[in-house]
Amino acid sequence: MTPSTGPNRQKVVDVLYGQLLKLIVDAEFKAGERFATEEALCSRFGTSRPTVREALARLRADGLIVSRQGSGTYVTHTPSKSVLRFARVESIADIRRCYEFRLSVEAGAARLAAKMHDSADIVALEAAYEALNQVIASDKVGSHEDFLFHRAIAIASKNNFFVSTLDSIQEQTAFSMQLSRSLSQERSDQRRAEVQAEHARVLQAIRRRDESQAETSMREHIDNAKQRMFQGD
Repeated sequence: MTPSTGPNRQKVVDVLYGQLLKLIVDAEFKAGERFATEEALCSRFGTSRPTVREALARLRADGLIVSRQGSGTYVTHTPSKSVLRFARVESIADIRRCYEFRLSVEAGAARLAAKMHDSADIVALEAAYEALNQVIASDKVGSHEDFLFHRAIAIASKNNFFVSTLDSIQEQTAFSMQLSRSLSQERSDQRRAEVQAEHARVLQAIRRRDESQAETSMREHIDNAKQRMFQGD
């Protein structure tokens, strides 16, 4: 792996990030253990120190490693191996970026939906929410129903740019939802109920026309979905 600049460098960082994530998922470095040093990683993967630092920064943001002053970097926990069963390691960086993008866009859509919705929007949102309840009851993954719930919020914002933006990333969004919901389905009914409770908080805030809470609830929901991707069994 050689250093580069611009988009090519980001691709190098993406690949390294995936490789480091796999080391943790495969428990080469276990929870509580000290992670490899920057120097060791540069040597092992044949890349530059800035590239290693950026990849490590992503793992830190994901809550997988923590730096302790004067001591080094340590693994905080081991994600489920199912992460790499449902998603290729080289796709994880793009899934992560999709969550980051959705965090800004959909939080704004939820805030505007709380302000601009009409009674027909609430009927549509409640129908989409109930479809998700049916998914849970039938023990299905329900990524399509999940997307339709989020799209109904974009429609309720009365701003077509939110709708067209969500539609433009439908494939990536659906894939990230598929991963998140598949992991939740594997773990526990409580975990799936928590996800639906997050949807309920968004819906309730929009119904009450509480703009601030709608934005906050959507932001928390998407951030939690990203974090759930890296949780252990």
